[in-house]
Amino acid sequence: MNQFVMTLLFSVVMLMFMAFPAMKITEFVGSKMELSEKSQNILAIVITIILSLMIGLFLNTNNGV
Repeated sequence: MNQFVMTLLFSVVMLMFMAFPAMKITEFVGSKMELSEKSQNILAIVITIILSLMIGLFLNTNNGV
């Protein structure tokens, strides 16, 4: 339970920092295929959450070392 809470805590902190890479990834995907503005916004939010969870998991696994 404690590791789950720590992972979520690290992920919430990283949400702000992962917004810019998510926008760049979404911009790249939008240049390769036709996406509406709504789907680009949803894709940016999903990528932001995925990136922040990945960083949170990485920080949590290296927490005990």
